[in-house]
Amino acid sequence: MTLEILTHPALRPLSHGFFTRKGGASSGLFSGLNCGRGSTDQREIVAINRARVAAAMGVGPERLATVHQTHSDLVVTLTGGEDLDSVAATEADAIVSTVPGLAIAVLTADCQPILLADRRAGVIGAAHAGWKGALDGILDATVAAMRAAGAREISAVIGPCISQRAYEVGEDFMDRFLVEDDRHARFFSGGPNGRPMFDLPGFGLAALRELGVEAEWIGHCTYSDPDRFFSYRRATHQGAADYGRLISAIAL
Repeated sequence: MTLEILTHPALRPLSHGFFTRKGGASSGLFSGLNCGRGSTDQREIVAINRARVAAAMGVGPERLATVHQTHSDLVVTLTGGEDLDSVAATEADAIVSTVPGLAIAVLTADCQPILLADRRAGVIGAAHAGWKGALDGILDATVAAMRAAGAREISAVIGPCISQRAYEVGEDFMDRFLVEDDRHARFFSGGPNGRPMFDLPGFGLAALRELGVEAEWIGHCTYSDPDRFFSYRRATHQGAADYGRLISAIAL
C-alpha cells in the first residue's frame, strides 16, 4: 500500500505532509505507518516506516529530525551542523529550521501537529501541541523562535487531530483554561453526557492568529477515522495496550 500524505495550499510549494497511517510496515495495534520510537512496536519496523517518510519528503532517513516530546513549551532551532541523534534525545515539542534538505517532524495521536513556514525567509517550523502544550505556550515559543531566525510572514496549518465532537473533558479541565482567560469559554460546549466538549483545533487556530500567523486546520478528526489515523483516546476507550503515532513533516 502506498503512503497517504495530506498537504495544504498554504504550505506549497514546500515539501510537507501530514502522513496518515496508510502505507506502513507495522502490524497489530500499530497496523500501518507507526513512526513512534516511544511505542512498543518493533524498533526495526518503526525505522522502516520513518525511512519511507523520509523518502517521501525527498531526504535520507538520517535527515529526518525529531525530538523527545514531553508536552512542554520548549523549541529546538536547527541552523546546520547539529547531531540529529542528540537532537532526537532532546526534550522539546517544536523544531524550527533554516537548513535546506532537512525534514523536521513531530509525532501525534490526537494532539495537534502544526507545520509552519515563511517561504520567502526560508524558515520552517513543526510543533506538537496538545491541550497542555498549547495552554502553556508552545505556539508562542515556536513563532518567537521562527521570528528570531528571520521569519516575518508565517503561514501555519494544523493537521489531523481530535475534534470537538470527540473530545469530552471534565469541569476541572475547563477551569484550567478559564483561570488563564475567561474568553477561553468559547472553546467549550455542552456534550451529550452533560460534560464539556473541548475544541482543540479551534484553540490552536485562535492562538496562532492572535500571534499574527495565517492559520488553517486541515479538518480531519483522528478519533473518528480509525482507518486513516491513530488516536490515543480511541485506543484508551478500546482498552488497547498501546497506540501508533502519526508523523507530520516539512522541509526547505
